[in-house]
Amino acid sequence: MAILAADAAGYSRLMAADESMTVAALDAARAVFRTQIEANQGRVIDMAGDSVLAVFETAAGATLAALKIQRQLEAACGSVAEQYRMRFRIGVHLGDVIEKADGSVYGDGVNIAARLQGLATPGGITISDVVRGAVRGKVRADFQDQGERAVKNIDGPVRAFRVMPDLAYETKPTPDVVRNTPSIHDKPSIAVLPFQNMSGEPEQEYFADGMVEEIITALSRMRSLFVIARNSSFVYKGRAVDVKQVGRDLGVRYVLEGSVRKAGNRVRITGQLVDAETGAHIWADRFEGELEDIFDLQDQITTSVVGAIAPKVEQAEIYRAKHKRTESLDAYDYLLRGLASFYRSGNREAIAEALGLFERAIELDPEYASAYAMAAMCYAPRKANGWMTDPQSERAEAERLARRSVVLGKDDAFVLVTSGWVLAYVVQDLDAGATFVDRAMTLNPNLANCYWWGAWIKIWLGEPEEAIARVKRAMRLSPLEPSKAVIQNPSAHAHFFADRFDEASLQAAIVLQDNPNFQTALRIHAASSALAGRLSDAQKSVARLRELNPTLRVSNLKDVLGPYRRAEDIAKYQEGLRQAGLPE
Repeated sequence: MAILAADAAGYSRLMAADESMTVAALDAARAVFRTQIEANQGRVIDMAGDSVLAVFETAAGATLAALKIQRQLEAACGSVAEQYRMRFRIGVHLGDVIEKADGSVYGDGVNIAARLQGLATPGGITISDVVRGAVRGKVRADFQDQGERAVKNIDGPVRAFRVMPDLAYETKPTPDVVRNTPSIHDKPSIAVLPFQNMSGEPEQEYFADGMVEEIITALSRMRSLFVIARNSSFVYKGRAVDVKQVGRDLGVRYVLEGSVRKAGNRVRITGQLVDAETGAHIWADRFEGELEDIFDLQDQITTSVVGAIAPKVEQAEIYRAKHKRTESLDAYDYLLRGLASFYRSGNREAIAEALGLFERAIELDPEYASAYAMAAMCYAPRKANGWMTDPQSERAEAERLARRSVVLGKDDAFVLVTSGWVLAYVVQDLDAGATFVDRAMTLNPNLANCYWWGAWIKIWLGEPEEAIARVKRAMRLSPLEPSKAVIQNPSAHAHFFADRFDEASLQAAIVLQDNPNFQTALRIHAASSALAGRLSDAQKSVARLRELNPTLRVSNLKDVLGPYRRAEDIAKYQEGLRQAGLPE
């Protein structure tokens, strides 16, 4: 009979650091042990304290269970800080045991398994020589010889082998996973695997499964992503999987996996986004909340996960395109390279380079809606910074590109919000811009860009409080947004037009810490500081503004501003800059 013995490494230290978290983690780990032991024809004998003892009919069953347990436990704690991770040491031996009437077992076989467990590293597996011989041809793994080891209360040495779980996998393919490997989609492609229920409570399965379905639905609204349908990804439910193999099976570049753990009246969800080609983790986070309103919590988590991973996928795709050989580039790669240039610094040369890359993407694919939208967007910083050499013709070109993009991408939220904002700001068609932005929000309420750009629409319509609400919604959807200009700049403007000049000045100052040459932020910082009575700060911003744009005057301020619907808003802006020292 095969014996599996395990214990938690550093259990006392973990209890001292956070008792409630450690108890919850132990309960979740016990559920994993029980599930995998039973799934591999084993039987749990004891789970006293932080230890586990189980017996199996075969050594292969015990070893496979150990591999799956370690893999599943490691995946579940992927976003937990290293010092708080609970890792188990597992030992496996094959030998005789004596079973008592109450189901307990004892004998040398049990003792040796326990000693092998003591030789294992945290998160590792150590097996005896006899187990290694028994699993040959049944479990494919790398085994590292630890030599003959003298162990307590056992006559003679025991030869031990360390199993390398990161290289191990079952030789038999999962029977109901399709093995006709599809090609990788040309769009960024993602599969959302069923989240593991770490609670040990079967009734929590519905919550985990429902959340995954909501995430799949939300991601599917993003037309820039290719999302594997639920029926395909749920084939892997209840299995310990190799993410790289999932990527090959489903033809995807990215895999989102996670777990759900209940502790008392709280639930903790972890999620991690993995590059299926390399196995590298791109993003990981955890979310917690009360179970009292479980469906509201489910919605919050779905929104947060979708909002967080979408930018990470885009960043990973840009990195991939930047490292491809030039002769292998297609329209999508040129779009990604254009985005990298557009986001790089915002200077005139970077924007010109981005425009050229977007135009190249359009040449290769004349119906590429996103490329038209981003080409149109390049004219926004040209207007905002006074870089236009022929404003009339450039506005006309921006309008042509934006209107073509919304025709080609009428159901694409990214295209609609980007082009809508360009039509409002560059072309000064606020009504058309607001219509397209609102349509984008309806199509994809999880896209942060809808709310960033939608905040500007509300500012121009004279609804600053609504603008601030949209900024807050966007920050919830994209809490790790790195650009201060994206976050604080519309917020600064909204506070300015709500007559909260101190707050507007503070928000603008945050933007300028990140980019001291950002003219839009310099203008609102100067105007708000002046109206707040801080003329020295206002004058410094105007001085820098005039260095960057020497032709700017109060009289031509409208040339760089958006389509403010209320005349009093423009008058307030002009008065603030006038007091700050901008020439008439």
